[in-house]
Amino acid sequence: MQSLKNIWTLILKEWRSLFSDGVMGGLLVIVFTVLVYQAANGIRTDVKNATVGVLDLDQSTLSHRITDALPSPWFARAQAVSREEIDTKMNKGEYVFVLEFPPNFQRDVLAGRAPEVQLLIDTTTMIQAGMGQNYITQIFNREITQFLGQQGLHDQITPIKNNVNIVFNPNSESSWFLGVMQVNNMITLLGLVLVGVAVIREREHGTMEHILVMPVTTTQMVWAKIIANGLMVCLVATLSIKIMVIGVAGAEMFGVLMLYFLGTLIFMFSISALAVMLATFTSTMSQYSLLMMPLYVVTLMFSGANSPRNNMPQVAQNISEYWTTTQFTTFTQNVLFRGANLAMTYPQLMTMAISGAIFMTLAVFRFKTMVAKQASL
Repeated sequence: MQSLKNIWTLILKEWRSLFSDGVMGGLLVIVFTVLVYQAANGIRTDVKNATVGVLDLDQSTLSHRITDALPSPWFARAQAVSREEIDTKMNKGEYVFVLEFPPNFQRDVLAGRAPEVQLLIDTTTMIQAGMGQNYITQIFNREITQFLGQQGLHDQITPIKNNVNIVFNPNSESSWFLGVMQVNNMITLLGLVLVGVAVIREREHGTMEHILVMPVTTTQMVWAKIIANGLMVCLVATLSIKIMVIGVAGAEMFGVLMLYFLGTLIFMFSISALAVMLATFTSTMSQYSLLMMPLYVVTLMFSGANSPRNNMPQVAQNISEYWTTTQFTTFTQNVLFRGANLAMTYPQLMTMAISGAIFMTLAVFRFKTMVAKQASL
């Protein structure tokens, strides 16, 4: 019980230090509000206001119907373009798509022939080009099918229809994924920064000597720093998912936030223990930054938060498979997007817990060495 009292007293000390530091408090708020909103809504990877030019050499009801069916906000209002203008305007980037209807297009469709419609695509806008092409193809087929049905030509309607069912993110909203991954990235960054700063602050401010004469152990000191900063980040991160991602960005989450909170706690235990261990190798914040930032960037790149892991070389996948950040990214996607329960996410939770135990053992050993060295000076 005395150990728990000591840890609780040290936790309160850590919280007072955190709340009295306006820079750190402001950073905690900004990264989970402004930066999350900017990541979710500032950078869109889905089709949005894609520009379309139309060269309509048929001027028929069907060609006008297809042109008018391009929906907002995925596509901007289609604009008529002449053949002479196509190359110039696409070279200038004014149009992502140019749709060309040949003469007698409607007549050939009604006669059962297969007229060719040309779709020019500017693939320098790679994501919009790929997804927009699929959208236009679906709209094109749907309008022709409905038009033939209204004309009573049911025998010309394609007998096979594609029925695509997109699960977890039906409208392919990039803001859902980007918002959640931004929260995860900020959890990792703040876990490394706050806990590392808490350790180095003791050395830079000269308060380590005061702690050395207190009836507390180095293990209790390490646990207090991990719990105080980790719990604060977990609470703010969960609120960010609830308020910013679900509330403001409009993302639909299928999982239970309490399970996400549990996984975040385990992840923060692991990443905070790593931060303590790293901080014991440095004596100033500048040294710690030089050690921490490359580690953060590399783990972020291999975690699958910003790019699919399947696109990485197999060697890179094997090396980073059991990294804490990789497991946390997989856990988050399974829980929030796929609605996975505790039994389904058990492997990720256990892997993060084991990593945390290893980092914690090394952190306590290094912290004891650091304190002993400090006492001998």
